Formats: sequence, structure tokens, C-alpha cells
Amino acid sequence: MLATLITVWLLYVAAMVSPGANVLLVSQLAASGQVRSARFAGVGVAAGAGIWATCAIFGVNAVFQAFPVLRNALQLAGGLYLLYLASRLWRSGGMAWTADAAIVSRAAAFRLGLLTNITNPKAALFFGSVFAASFPAQPSMALQVSAVTVVVASALAWYSMLAYLLSRSRIRAAYARTHRVTSRVASITFGALGLGLLSQALTQRWTMSR
Repeated sequence: MLATLITVWLLYVAAMVSPGANVLLVSQLAASGQVRSARFAGVGVAAGAGIWATCAIFGVNAVFQAFPVLRNALQLAGGLYLLYLASRLWRSGGMAWTADAAIVSRAAAFRLGLLTNITNPKAALFFGSVFAASFPAQPSMALQVSAVTVVVASALAWYSMLAYLLSRSRIRAAYARTHRVTSRVASITFGALGLGLLSQALTQRWTMSR
């Protein structure tokens, strides 16, 4: 169980800290001095991640209990998707943000964070791929709840820390300078884990065909 949770955590953290819409939203609010609004936006993002993760768990569990071969197919798709993300991150030149955001209330910031995450269809494929590849054939309820908890807790911690750090001018400048390095590290992480999932899926497919 611990190994599975660590795998889920590594994959999610690598995706979460990479430049994207969620990071951009929290960064804009924090950089404009709206630290509390930035934190509430992070809570909204975490809520969206929890929703996607929960939906992925129930969908994957039900389908793969009835059709084990589909689990192997999604393992293959998951590995390929992670490699696709790795290539996109490697080619990414980084993102820039401005500090001229309008004043946003806490409730509005929460809605922004939630909608920014929940309207991203790639999140469904991401969590479905990660859970299908990481979970055993019949995951326990404790494992499923723990995985969602890891996702939500990681998001809350990261975006709260990001909001705090990016409200400091020196650290904000340092983060901008290392933006490209962050993308490359995340790319390597996705690539290694994607190759591992592909290897596991191909091994299982060979075993089933015997």
C-alpha cells in the first residue's frame, strides 16, 4: 500500500509543480499581493483534484473488475500519456505571469481554482491512468481513500506554500529564473515513470497471452 501511495504522490507532485493553469492562477494572485485569495484559489484547485481523483477511482475500479483486459490497455495508454506529458514539458519554454490581477474575493478565488481544475479534461485521463497503473486489481477502500487524501493534502500544501513564497519578491524572481529547470525535472520524472508503466503493462500482456 505504501509503495502505491508513494507512486501516486510522485506522479501527482511532478504534475502539480509544473507550470500550468493552476500554478499560473495562484501565482498571479500571490504576486499581486492577494495572498489569502491565492490560498483560497489553491483550496479550489485541491477540491477539483479530489473530485477528479474520486471519479477516476470509482470508474476504474468498476470497469476493471468486470474487464481485466481493459486495465492492461489503460496501463499502456497511461504509460504513453505520461511520455506525452514528458515530451511537452521538455519542450516547454516556461510560462510568465503578471502582477496586475484585479482584487478577487476569497469565494471568487475558490471558484476560480475549482473551475480552472475541474474544466481541464486532461485531469480525468491523468488520474485514471495513474490509478489504473498503480492500483492492484482489487484495491481496498482504505487504499482508495488514502490515495485521494494524498492528492488533496499535497495540493493544499503545495498551493498554500506557493502563495506564501510568491508573495516574496526575491523568491518570486528566483522561481522565475528556475522555471525551465523545474519543467525539465518534471519531464524526466514523467518519462521514467511512463517507461516503467509501459514495461509493466507489456509484461502483463505477455503473461495473459501465454
